[in-house]
Amino acid sequence: MAFWQELFSIRMNNVIRRLRQFDAYPKPLEDFRVKTFGGAAVTIISGCIMFILFLLELHYYMTKEVRPELFVDTTRGDKLNINLDVTFPHMPCAFLTLDAMDVSGEQQIDVAHTLYKKRLDRHGHGITQEDEKHELGKSEELIDVKKLSQDRCESCYGAKTEDLECCNSCEDVREAYRRKGWAFKTPELIEQCKREGFTQKVHEQKGEGCQVYGFLEVNKVAGNFHFAPGKSFQQAHIHVQDFNPFGSEKFNLTHYINHLSFGQEYPGIKNPLDGTKAVAHEDSVMFQYFVKVVPTVYIKSDGEVLRTNQFSVTRHEKLVSGFISDQSLPGVFVSYELSPMMVRFTERQRSFTHFLTGVCAIIGGVFTVAGLIDSAIYHSARAIQKKIELGKAT
Repeated sequence: MAFWQELFSIRMNNVIRRLRQFDAYPKPLEDFRVKTFGGAAVTIISGCIMFILFLLELHYYMTKEVRPELFVDTTRGDKLNINLDVTFPHMPCAFLTLDAMDVSGEQQIDVAHTLYKKRLDRHGHGITQEDEKHELGKSEELIDVKKLSQDRCESCYGAKTEDLECCNSCEDVREAYRRKGWAFKTPELIEQCKREGFTQKVHEQKGEGCQVYGFLEVNKVAGNFHFAPGKSFQQAHIHVQDFNPFGSEKFNLTHYINHLSFGQEYPGIKNPLDGTKAVAHEDSVMFQYFVKVVPTVYIKSDGEVLRTNQFSVTRHEKLVSGFISDQSLPGVFVSYELSPMMVRFTERQRSFTHFLTGVCAIIGGVFTVAGLIDSAIYHSARAIQKKIELGKAT
Protein backbone atom coordinates (compact mmCIF):
# COMPACT_ATOMS: atom_id res chain seq x y z
CA MET A 1 0.00 0.00 0.00
CA ALA A 2 2.81 2.36 0.89
CA PHE A 3 4.46 1.57 -2.45
CA TRP A 4 1.42 2.72 -4.43
CA GLN A 5 1.08 5.90 -2.38
CA GLU A 6 4.71 6.79 -3.00
CA LEU A 7 4.32 6.09 -6.72
CA PHE A 8 1.22 8.31 -6.89
CA SER A 9 3.02 11.11 -5.04
CA ILE A 10 5.98 10.96 -7.45
CA ARG A 11 3.72 11.16 -10.49
CA MET A 12 1.74 14.11 -9.06
CA ASN A 13 4.98 15.99 -8.40
CA ASN A 14 6.05 15.40 -12.00
CA VAL A 15 2.69 16.72 -13.27
CA ILE A 16 2.92 19.83 -11.06
CA ARG A 17 6.51 20.43 -12.19
CA ARG A 18 5.45 20.32 -15.83
CA LEU A 19 2.48 22.64 -15.21
CA ARG A 20 4.79 25.23 -13.66
CA GLN A 21 6.39 25.70 -17.05
CA PHE A 22 3.15 27.33 -18.28
CA ASP A 23 3.14 29.98 -15.53
CA ALA A 24 2.91 33.38 -17.25
CA TYR A 25 3.36 35.21 -13.93
CA PRO A 26 6.69 34.02 -12.43
CA LYS A 27 7.20 35.25 -8.88
CA PRO A 28 10.59 36.61 -7.83
CA LEU A 29 11.95 35.70 -4.46
CA GLU A 30 11.04 37.98 -1.60
CA ASP A 31 14.72 38.80 -1.06
CA PHE A 32 15.02 40.25 -4.56
CA ARG A 33 12.01 42.61 -4.30
CA VAL A 34 12.77 46.30 -3.82
CA LYS A 35 10.04 48.67 -2.61
CA THR A 36 10.57 52.32 -3.49
CA PHE A 37 8.88 55.65 -2.79
CA GLY A 38 8.25 56.15 -6.51
CA GLY A 39 6.55 52.76 -6.74
CA ALA A 40 4.30 53.64 -3.80
CA ALA A 41 3.30 56.95 -5.44
CA VAL A 42 2.56 55.24 -8.76
CA THR A 43 0.47 52.59 -6.93
CA ILE A 44 -1.65 55.17 -5.08
CA ILE A 45 -2.21 57.29 -8.19
CA SER A 46 -3.07 54.27 -10.36
CA GLY A 47 -5.47 53.01 -7.66
CA CYS A 48 -7.29 56.35 -7.64
CA ILE A 49 -7.50 56.32 -11.43
CA MET A 50 -8.89 52.77 -11.37
CA PHE A 51 -11.51 53.76 -8.80
CA ILE A 52 -12.65 56.84 -10.78
CA LEU A 53 -12.83 54.91 -14.05
CA PHE A 54 -14.77 52.14 -12.29
CA LEU A 55 -17.35 54.65 -11.03
CA LEU A 56 -17.71 56.11 -14.52
CA GLU A 57 -18.15 52.65 -16.00
CA LEU A 58 -20.72 51.79 -13.31
CA HIS A 59 -22.65 55.01 -14.01
CA TYR A 60 -22.61 54.22 -17.73
CA TYR A 61 -23.93 50.72 -17.00
CA MET A 62 -26.73 52.03 -14.74
CA THR A 63 -28.02 54.50 -17.38
CA LYS A 64 -30.45 53.24 -19.99
CA GLU A 65 -29.40 52.71 -23.58
CA VAL A 66 -31.71 54.52 -26.02
CA ARG A 67 -31.79 53.36 -29.64
CA PRO A 68 -33.39 55.68 -32.25
CA GLU A 69 -35.22 54.35 -35.32
CA LEU A 70 -36.98 56.15 -38.17
CA PHE A 71 -40.33 55.06 -39.64
CA VAL A 72 -43.09 56.42 -41.85
CA ASP A 73 -45.92 57.77 -39.71
CA THR A 74 -49.06 55.76 -40.54
CA THR A 75 -51.21 56.93 -37.61
CA ARG A 76 -54.45 58.68 -38.48
CA GLY A 77 -57.19 60.44 -36.58
CA ASP A 78 -55.16 61.16 -33.46
CA LYS A 79 -55.39 64.34 -31.44
CA LEU A 80 -52.48 66.67 -30.79
CA ASN A 81 -51.97 68.19 -27.34
CA ILE A 82 -50.23 71.56 -27.27
CA ASN A 83 -48.90 72.54 -23.85
CA LEU A 84 -48.19 76.24 -23.46
CA ASP A 85 -47.15 78.79 -20.88
CA VAL A 86 -46.63 82.30 -22.27
CA THR A 87 -46.26 85.59 -20.41
CA PHE A 88 -47.14 88.99 -21.91
CA PRO A 89 -45.76 91.65 -19.52
CA HIS A 90 -47.48 94.56 -21.34
CA MET A 91 -50.74 92.98 -22.55
CA PRO A 92 -53.76 92.89 -20.22
CA CYS A 93 -55.77 89.68 -20.01
CA ALA A 94 -58.91 91.57 -21.09
CA PHE A 95 -57.20 92.47 -24.38
CA LEU A 96 -55.71 89.07 -25.15
CA THR A 97 -57.41 86.22 -27.02
CA LEU A 98 -56.22 82.84 -28.25
CA ASP A 99 -57.55 81.22 -31.42
CA ALA A 100 -56.64 77.99 -33.20
CA MET A 101 -57.44 76.69 -36.65
CA ASP A 102 -56.24 73.97 -39.00
CA VAL A 103 -55.59 73.74 -42.75
CA SER A 104 -59.18 72.75 -43.49
CA GLY A 105 -60.32 76.18 -42.28
CA GLU A 106 -62.00 74.77 -39.19
CA GLN A 107 -61.63 77.11 -36.24
CA GLN A 108 -61.21 75.33 -32.93
CA ILE A 109 -63.43 77.71 -30.99
CA ASP A 110 -66.24 75.66 -29.48
CA VAL A 111 -63.96 72.79 -28.43
CA ALA A 112 -63.39 72.74 -24.65
CA HIS A 113 -59.73 73.32 -23.83
CA THR A 114 -58.11 73.84 -20.46
CA LEU A 115 -56.81 77.39 -20.50
CA TYR A 116 -55.94 79.79 -17.70
CA LYS A 117 -55.23 83.50 -17.65
CA LYS A 118 -53.39 85.17 -14.80
CA ARG A 119 -53.34 88.95 -14.41
CA LEU A 120 -49.90 90.40 -13.67
CA ASP A 121 -48.84 93.79 -12.34
CA ARG A 122 -46.02 95.90 -13.76
CA HIS A 123 -43.47 93.86 -11.83
CA GLY A 124 -44.75 90.52 -13.11
CA HIS A 125 -46.46 89.49 -9.87
CA GLY A 126 -49.94 87.96 -9.83
CA ILE A 127 -52.79 90.35 -9.03
CA THR A 128 -55.61 87.90 -8.30
CA GLN A 129 -55.47 84.91 -5.97
CA GLU A 130 -57.29 82.61 -8.40
CA ASP A 131 -56.55 82.38 -12.11
CA GLU A 132 -59.42 82.72 -14.56
CA LYS A 133 -60.29 79.48 -16.33
CA HIS A 134 -61.40 79.68 -19.96
CA GLU A 135 -62.44 77.56 -22.85
CA LEU A 136 -60.86 78.44 -26.16
CA GLY A 137 -63.07 81.08 -27.77
CA LYS A 138 -65.36 81.29 -24.73
CA SER A 139 -66.16 84.20 -22.43
CA GLU A 140 -63.36 86.20 -20.88
CA GLU A 141 -65.62 87.90 -18.35
CA LEU A 142 -67.05 86.43 -15.14
CA ILE A 143 -70.81 86.86 -14.86
CA ASP A 144 -72.80 86.50 -11.64
CA VAL A 145 -75.57 84.37 -13.09
CA LYS A 146 -77.33 84.03 -9.77
CA LYS A 147 -78.45 87.67 -9.89
CA LEU A 148 -80.00 87.27 -13.35
CA SER A 149 -83.08 85.27 -14.21
CA GLN A 150 -82.59 82.08 -16.20
CA ASP A 151 -85.60 82.49 -18.50
CA ARG A 152 -84.82 85.94 -19.88
CA CYS A 153 -83.97 86.64 -23.55
CA GLU A 154 -82.15 89.91 -24.14
CA SER A 155 -81.44 91.62 -27.43
CA CYS A 156 -78.48 90.82 -29.65
CA TYR A 157 -78.69 94.33 -31.17
CA GLY A 158 -79.40 93.17 -34.68
CA ALA A 159 -76.91 90.26 -34.71
CA LYS A 160 -79.38 87.51 -33.74
CA THR A 161 -78.95 84.18 -35.53
CA GLU A 162 -80.75 80.84 -35.39
CA ASP A 163 -78.04 79.45 -33.12
CA LEU A 164 -77.83 82.52 -30.95
CA GLU A 165 -81.25 84.15 -30.52
CA CYS A 166 -80.72 85.54 -27.02
CA CYS A 167 -77.75 87.58 -25.84
CA ASN A 168 -77.94 87.66 -22.05
CA SER A 169 -74.35 88.77 -21.49
CA CYS A 170 -71.85 91.16 -23.02
CA GLU A 171 -69.86 88.18 -24.29
CA ASP A 172 -72.98 86.81 -26.02
CA VAL A 173 -73.34 90.11 -27.89
CA ARG A 174 -69.66 90.06 -28.83
CA GLU A 175 -70.02 86.46 -30.06
CA ALA A 176 -73.11 87.38 -32.10
CA TYR A 177 -71.23 90.29 -33.66
CA ARG A 178 -68.27 87.99 -34.39
CA ARG A 179 -70.50 85.50 -36.20
CA LYS A 180 -71.95 88.28 -38.29
CA GLY A 181 -68.49 89.66 -39.05
CA TRP A 182 -69.30 93.00 -37.39
CA ALA A 183 -66.89 95.13 -35.40
CA PHE A 184 -67.82 95.62 -31.74
CA LYS A 185 -67.40 99.41 -31.61
CA THR A 186 -69.69 100.76 -28.86
CA PRO A 187 -69.73 98.52 -25.76
CA GLU A 188 -70.87 101.48 -23.64
CA LEU A 189 -74.18 101.48 -25.53
CA ILE A 190 -74.83 97.77 -24.96
CA GLU A 191 -76.96 97.21 -21.88
CA GLN A 192 -75.37 93.87 -21.02
CA CYS A 193 -71.86 95.38 -21.24
CA LYS A 194 -72.87 98.37 -19.12
CA ARG A 195 -74.32 96.04 -16.49
CA GLU A 196 -71.16 93.90 -16.35
CA GLY A 197 -68.83 96.91 -16.41
CA PHE A 198 -67.01 95.75 -19.55
CA THR A 199 -65.55 99.16 -20.41
CA GLN A 200 -64.55 99.74 -16.79
CA LYS A 201 -62.72 96.42 -16.65
CA VAL A 202 -60.86 97.21 -19.86
CA HIS A 203 -59.68 100.55 -18.45
CA GLU A 204 -58.78 99.00 -15.09
CA GLN A 205 -56.46 96.45 -16.70
CA LYS A 206 -54.51 98.94 -18.82
CA GLY A 207 -50.84 98.74 -17.90
CA GLU A 208 -51.12 95.17 -16.65
CA GLY A 209 -49.62 91.98 -18.03
CA CYS A 210 -51.02 88.50 -18.53
CA GLN A 211 -49.81 84.92 -18.22
CA VAL A 212 -51.63 82.34 -20.36
CA TYR A 213 -51.03 78.69 -19.63
CA GLY A 214 -52.71 75.31 -20.05
CA PHE A 215 -53.07 73.06 -23.06
CA LEU A 216 -54.98 72.86 -26.33
CA GLU A 217 -56.28 69.71 -27.97
CA VAL A 218 -56.41 70.06 -31.75
CA ASN A 219 -56.66 67.80 -34.77
CA LYS A 220 -53.44 66.12 -35.84
CA VAL A 221 -53.14 68.14 -39.04
CA ALA A 222 -51.22 71.25 -40.00
CA GLY A 223 -52.59 74.42 -38.49
CA ASN A 224 -51.81 77.38 -36.29
CA PHE A 225 -52.76 79.05 -33.05
CA HIS A 226 -52.16 82.66 -32.18
CA PHE A 227 -52.30 85.15 -29.35
CA ALA A 228 -53.71 88.49 -30.49
CA PRO A 229 -55.48 91.50 -29.02
CA GLY A 230 -59.22 91.80 -29.64
CA LYS A 231 -62.03 89.47 -30.67
CA SER A 232 -61.49 87.59 -33.94
CA PHE A 233 -64.06 87.30 -36.72
CA GLN A 234 -64.23 86.57 -40.44
CA GLN A 235 -64.81 89.41 -42.89
CA ALA A 236 -64.78 88.61 -46.61
CA HIS A 237 -63.04 85.31 -45.79
CA ILE A 238 -60.25 87.19 -44.03
CA HIS A 239 -59.33 86.65 -40.39
CA VAL A 240 -59.75 90.00 -38.59
CA GLN A 241 -59.16 91.14 -35.00
CA ASP A 242 -61.56 93.69 -33.52
CA PHE A 243 -59.55 96.32 -31.60
CA ASN A 244 -62.42 98.84 -31.22
CA PRO A 245 -63.43 98.05 -27.61
CA PHE A 246 -59.90 98.89 -26.43
CA GLY A 247 -59.65 102.30 -28.07
CA SER A 248 -56.22 101.56 -29.57
CA GLU A 249 -54.63 99.76 -32.46
CA LYS A 250 -51.11 99.75 -31.01
CA PHE A 251 -50.09 97.01 -28.61
CA ASN A 252 -46.81 95.95 -27.05
CA LEU A 253 -46.52 92.23 -27.77
CA THR A 254 -43.28 91.56 -25.92
CA HIS A 255 -43.58 88.01 -24.62
CA TYR A 256 -41.76 85.23 -22.81
CA ILE A 257 -42.37 81.62 -23.81
CA ASN A 258 -41.88 79.79 -20.54
CA HIS A 259 -42.87 76.46 -22.07
CA LEU A 260 -44.19 75.12 -25.35
CA SER A 261 -44.41 71.43 -26.23
CA PHE A 262 -46.47 69.09 -28.36
CA GLY A 263 -47.45 66.09 -26.27
CA GLN A 264 -45.98 64.37 -23.23
CA GLU A 265 -42.48 64.80 -21.88
CA TYR A 266 -40.00 61.95 -22.24
CA PRO A 267 -36.44 61.53 -20.88
CA GLY A 268 -33.97 63.71 -22.76
CA ILE A 269 -36.53 65.77 -24.69
CA LYS A 270 -35.54 69.32 -25.62
CA ASN A 271 -38.16 71.96 -26.34
CA PRO A 272 -36.31 74.66 -28.32
CA LEU A 273 -38.75 77.47 -27.44
CA ASP A 274 -38.60 77.04 -23.66
CA GLY A 275 -37.19 80.19 -22.08
CA THR A 276 -37.52 82.26 -25.28
CA LYS A 277 -37.76 86.04 -24.83
CA ALA A 278 -39.05 88.18 -27.70
CA VAL A 279 -38.99 91.95 -27.23
CA ALA A 280 -41.17 94.23 -29.38
CA HIS A 281 -39.12 97.39 -29.94
CA GLU A 282 -42.10 98.97 -31.72
CA ASP A 283 -45.87 98.79 -31.35
CA SER A 284 -48.02 96.38 -33.38
CA VAL A 285 -45.41 93.76 -34.22
CA MET A 286 -46.30 90.39 -35.69
CA PHE A 287 -44.21 87.53 -34.29
CA GLN A 288 -44.27 84.30 -36.28
CA TYR A 289 -42.96 80.89 -35.25
CA PHE A 290 -42.84 78.19 -37.91
CA VAL A 291 -42.76 74.80 -36.23
CA LYS A 292 -41.95 71.41 -37.76
CA VAL A 293 -43.48 68.71 -35.54
CA VAL A 294 -41.97 65.20 -35.67
CA PRO A 295 -44.18 62.42 -34.20
CA THR A 296 -42.18 60.47 -31.63
CA VAL A 297 -42.71 57.19 -29.78
CA TYR A 298 -40.66 56.51 -26.64
CA ILE A 299 -40.69 52.91 -25.37
CA LYS A 300 -39.40 52.54 -21.80
CA SER A 301 -37.53 49.49 -20.56
CA ASP A 302 -40.57 48.40 -18.52
CA GLY A 303 -42.74 48.34 -21.68
CA GLU A 304 -44.53 51.68 -21.14
CA VAL A 305 -45.15 53.50 -24.44
CA LEU A 306 -45.21 57.30 -24.66
CA ARG A 307 -46.65 58.78 -27.85
CA THR A 308 -45.49 62.35 -28.12
CA ASN A 309 -43.74 64.79 -30.47
CA GLN A 310 -40.54 66.76 -30.80
CA PHE A 311 -40.12 69.83 -32.98
CA SER A 312 -37.80 72.33 -34.59
CA VAL A 313 -38.64 75.99 -35.07
CA THR A 314 -37.70 79.12 -37.01
CA ARG A 315 -38.72 82.62 -35.98
CA HIS A 316 -39.69 85.71 -37.94
CA GLU A 317 -41.08 89.09 -36.97
CA LYS A 318 -42.30 92.13 -38.85
CA LEU A 319 -43.97 95.45 -38.21
CA VAL A 320 -47.67 95.66 -39.12
CA SER A 321 -48.07 98.66 -41.43
CA GLY A 322 -51.82 99.08 -41.05
CA PHE A 323 -52.44 99.55 -44.78
CA ILE A 324 -55.36 97.77 -46.39
CA SER A 325 -53.03 95.76 -48.62
CA ASP A 326 -51.22 94.47 -45.54
CA GLN A 327 -53.25 91.59 -44.12
CA SER A 328 -50.84 91.06 -41.21
CA LEU A 329 -52.13 91.36 -37.66
CA PRO A 330 -50.26 92.21 -34.47
CA GLY A 331 -49.87 89.10 -32.37
CA VAL A 332 -47.88 85.95 -31.73
CA PHE A 333 -48.58 83.32 -34.39
CA VAL A 334 -47.38 79.71 -34.13
CA SER A 335 -47.81 77.81 -37.39
CA TYR A 336 -47.11 74.09 -37.21
CA GLU A 337 -46.98 71.25 -39.72
CA LEU A 338 -46.38 67.55 -39.12
CA SER A 339 -43.56 65.52 -40.57
CA PRO A 340 -44.54 62.33 -42.46
CA MET A 341 -41.73 60.50 -40.65
CA MET A 342 -41.85 59.15 -37.10
CA VAL A 343 -38.98 58.65 -34.67
CA ARG A 344 -39.05 55.73 -32.25
CA PHE A 345 -36.76 55.58 -29.20
CA THR A 346 -36.38 52.22 -27.48
CA GLU A 347 -34.96 52.19 -23.95
CA ARG A 348 -32.89 49.13 -22.96
CA GLN A 349 -30.74 48.03 -20.04
CA ARG A 350 -27.04 47.81 -20.92
CA SER A 351 -25.36 44.39 -20.99
CA PHE A 352 -23.77 43.18 -17.74
CA THR A 353 -21.08 41.28 -19.69
CA HIS A 354 -20.14 44.55 -21.38
CA PHE A 355 -19.81 46.11 -17.91
CA LEU A 356 -17.52 43.27 -16.74
CA THR A 357 -15.41 43.57 -19.88
CA GLY A 358 -15.04 47.30 -19.31
CA VAL A 359 -14.01 46.84 -15.67
CA CYS A 360 -11.41 44.20 -16.59
CA ALA A 361 -10.04 46.44 -19.32
CA ILE A 362 -9.75 49.33 -16.85
CA ILE A 363 -7.94 47.29 -14.20
CA GLY A 364 -5.63 45.52 -16.66
CA GLY A 365 -4.86 48.62 -18.70
CA VAL A 366 -4.11 50.88 -15.74
CA PHE A 367 -2.08 48.16 -13.99
CA THR A 368 0.05 47.55 -17.09
CA VAL A 369 0.67 51.24 -17.79
CA ALA A 370 1.46 51.87 -14.11
CA GLY A 371 3.97 48.99 -14.18
CA LEU A 372 5.70 50.47 -17.21
CA ILE A 373 5.86 53.91 -15.60
CA ASP A 374 7.18 52.47 -12.32
CA SER A 375 9.84 50.45 -14.17
CA ALA A 376 10.94 53.52 -16.12
CA ILE A 377 11.17 55.61 -12.95
CA TYR A 378 13.10 52.90 -11.09
CA HIS A 379 15.69 52.28 -13.81
CA SER A 380 16.10 56.00 -14.49
CA ALA A 381 16.72 56.65 -10.81
CA ARG A 382 19.29 53.83 -10.67
CA ALA A 383 21.09 55.12 -13.76
CA ILE A 384 21.26 58.63 -12.34
CA GLN A 385 22.47 57.30 -8.99
CA LYS A 386 25.28 55.30 -10.67
CA LYS A 387 26.46 58.37 -12.56
CA ILE A 388 26.53 60.34 -9.34
CA GLU A 389 28.56 57.63 -7.60
CA LEU A 390 31.00 57.46 -10.51
CA GLY A 391 31.38 61.21 -10.41
CA LYS A 392 32.24 61.13 -6.72
CA ALA A 393 34.70 58.28 -7.20
CA THR A 394 36.65 60.20 -9.81
